[in-house]
Amino acid sequence: MHQALKDAIAICKTLMRNGYDAHVINAPLQERLLEYVGQPEVDIACELDLETLVKMFPKAEASGDERRLAFLEDQGCRFNFYPLEVAAAGHPELSLLRITPTIMDRMHSDERKQLRLTGFGSPEPSGDAYSGFADMKEGSICLTGLPDETLRHDYLLAIRALRFAANFDLPIEPNTWLAIVRASSRVLDYVPSTDIMDEWRKVAAESMYRFVRLLFDARILQGLIPEVAALVCVTHKRDKDGETEDMFTHTLECMRHYPEEDFHYDWLGTMAMLFHDVGKLYTGEFVDGEWTYYQHHRVGAKVTRKILRRLHFSPVDIDLLCHLVLHHMHFHFMLTDRGIRKFKSLDDYPRLMAMARADLKARGGIPTSFNHNMKYLVRAETPEQMLEPLLNGNEIMSETKLTPGPLVGVIRDALLQAQIAGEVTDRASAVTFVLNYARKSVG
Repeated sequence: MHQALKDAIAICKTLMRNGYDAHVINAPLQERLLEYVGQPEVDIACELDLETLVKMFPKAEASGDERRLAFLEDQGCRFNFYPLEVAAAGHPELSLLRITPTIMDRMHSDERKQLRLTGFGSPEPSGDAYSGFADMKEGSICLTGLPDETLRHDYLLAIRALRFAANFDLPIEPNTWLAIVRASSRVLDYVPSTDIMDEWRKVAAESMYRFVRLLFDARILQGLIPEVAALVCVTHKRDKDGETEDMFTHTLECMRHYPEEDFHYDWLGTMAMLFHDVGKLYTGEFVDGEWTYYQHHRVGAKVTRKILRRLHFSPVDIDLLCHLVLHHMHFHFMLTDRGIRKFKSLDDYPRLMAMARADLKARGGIPTSFNHNMKYLVRAETPEQMLEPLLNGNEIMSETKLTPGPLVGVIRDALLQAQIAGEVTDRASAVTFVLNYARKSVG
């Protein structure tokens, strides 16, 4: 630490011991400025008036600048005293003095022209998306200038910072992060949802879960999509061992797994995962010591439509996302031949399969039903008229003791339909079926 800064801290301590509040103004910035100036100079904010200050420090002199209370030169260093802002304000965060005219002069002096201070200074306006941000090669997302001041010029930078952090998987510099959290309510007040969604659409599908987590931690998601943020208060059993987790965490895990395999660039599919369980907030019911969420997919589709309209999604995208939310449960159950064929008739059924896979991975579940359905998908590729029943005509006549005739063909077709419907699954059940059918038909 520079000696001038140590002396300034000692002055502040002297003032505080005498009952007056005082602090070094923006100490991190001034410490860096001291490395590049000739005569050391430090700015101090204090609570006392000029008369009292001169009594405590006789060398102190009144300043000709009305904004500055006084200055003190001692051992080759100048200390500038500014009044401590204590008045009530509509914007409380502005009551803390962070920049002074003398600091601004030092930042724009000739000695400073060769220096680039990451995290300090004023960003220059530009059409570049990276305008307002320090070089990310330093390993973090950092707003230039004083982060709070930079955000006040453009609150959309808060969303863009979260976007960069998610896409590049970089941490957000602590002062920048705190400025974003402090500005969260103003981001929601002053940034149109269409602008927020324009930034959101630039988030890669594989990074979407990180972006949503950052929105939540910055307290922006709570105002933008409160229905999803509230899922943190809804729990479910994660596995058969009874381990529970909140639905928001589960949603993020689903979003993390969805883009795997063949869905790396599927932004809309990943967005559908964000809403797939939103209906549980409205259908949750605690019965006999357990939570139930019956028909959450149907309710969730209606809630999703309401949210997407509020966020100004296009009608085409709204219909697609609501369709995915409505049908996301289909592939979770062990489907019959008929069930698989009906599932394949749904629009975007590959996305629905990917949603079921992501949900299963997020829970760490056993993929018995999923694997069964995947095998039946191959069978569903064969047209119904080309499928063979478990028993052919000769076998049907042998089991039922029927003679050749039209009834054998009718029984064969009935057996095939029973197989497709899942009523007959093996040879033994096929024999039972044809015997019962023949008995009823013969009378």
